[in-house]
Amino acid sequence: MERVTKLSSEKAVVIFTTSNCPMSHSVTSLFSSLGVGAAVHELDKDPRGRDMERDLARRLGRTPPVPAVFIGGKLVGSTDRVMSLHLSGKLVVMLKAAGAMWL
Repeated sequence: MERVTKLSSEKAVVIFTTSNCPMSHSVTSLFSSLGVGAAVHELDKDPRGRDMERDLARRLGRTPPVPAVFIGGKLVGSTDRVMSLHLSGKLVVMLKAAGAMWL
């Protein structure tokens, strides 16, 4: 869907969430703790959220599709993938390469 593609490249890090999802909160908190100012889009508060949710489910191959994290305009994945990258030390490398953090 064009809207997801457009929104996913508006900042170095973009997170699609729902306001009541604890995993979305955990992922958003992780990026915040790393000093990353991510763009966060809560699908349940967007009039076109259902369409975006279907598009993200198709891209991720799973439901629910949140959180869906994009870094540098590319889909990274959901909580499991983000946490795996963080624990392996690769997340910070990706964030630096995308210009989301400098230190």
